Amino acid sequence: MKKFLILIFASFMIIESQAQNTIIPLWENGIPNSKKTDEKEVTEEKDIIRISKVQEPTIEVYLPAKKNATGQAVVICPGGGYGILAYDWEGTDVAKWLNSIGIAGIVVKYRLPNSKSVVNRHQVPLMDAQRALRLVRYNSEKWNIDKEKIGVMGFSAGGHLASTLGTHFDDKLAQTDDLINMISARPDFMILIYPVITMGEPNVHGGSRRNLLGPDPSNELIKEFSNDQQVKTTSPPTFLVHSADDKSVPVANSLMMYEALLNKDIPVEMHLFPKGGHGYSMAPHDESLKAWTGLLATWLRKL
Repeated sequence: MKKFLILIFASFMIIESQAQNTIIPLWENGIPNSKKTDEKEVTEEKDIIRISKVQEPTIEVYLPAKKNATGQAVVICPGGGYGILAYDWEGTDVAKWLNSIGIAGIVVKYRLPNSKSVVNRHQVPLMDAQRALRLVRYNSEKWNIDKEKIGVMGFSAGGHLASTLGTHFDDKLAQTDDLINMISARPDFMILIYPVITMGEPNVHGGSRRNLLGPDPSNELIKEFSNDQQVKTTSPPTFLVHSADDKSVPVANSLMMYEALLNKDIPVEMHLFPKGGHGYSMAPHDESLKAWTGLLATWLRKL
């Protein structure tokens, strides 16, 4: 009887461990573009989980049941103006929803450029996003993911990071000689939700530009990170969502990206809502606005 109970308990523990998410460090052998400081990472849990001053960048992996899996995966970049990460609101909650439609969701806890622990501030978020996508591709077989069906998704400033990855995926940033760094960081598709796109006037989100590029960026740096100006013929198919009444990140950001993608003959689908404002995540309490998740699910199936 005792052996039987031990066996049942062990089986339960295996099932429980399989059901839980996994957190993996992005950089196991030293974090590039960083320096040692006394700064500590901060996590605040109120209405949502807000993380700031990220010291140890990670990915948090949520996998659907194998029987439900489509083979697709989405690397998720939470927003927060490059000052904080809205970690559950625009991260883990979205990953869980993706699991419900058979898609792996991987949330990036990326370093923020206003941290004292970073060196070249404007390179740090992209460096971590590139590494995150490479890590997913590296682990794709183990995680039941098709390595050619890995996309990136971002909200607000996280949308800027996602679109930066889709336009700067081949930038040589992390000078590491490990095998992971040799894998392509190109996303197979982009999902941009009320994204920051431009770093130029008049439609820039001032806080995102200040945190990413500093208080007085050069014209060259502004152009480099205005992603509508950086779209390549190799940039991936894109899905855009924005609200016309967004006072924080003007809808012109998405319109500029849409036009830039069209000009390069890249497939793009955009949904504009008349109302919604900014920062609504999956809009659970808005009967009209929450339709965007269903539209996205259809688009992903068509891919």
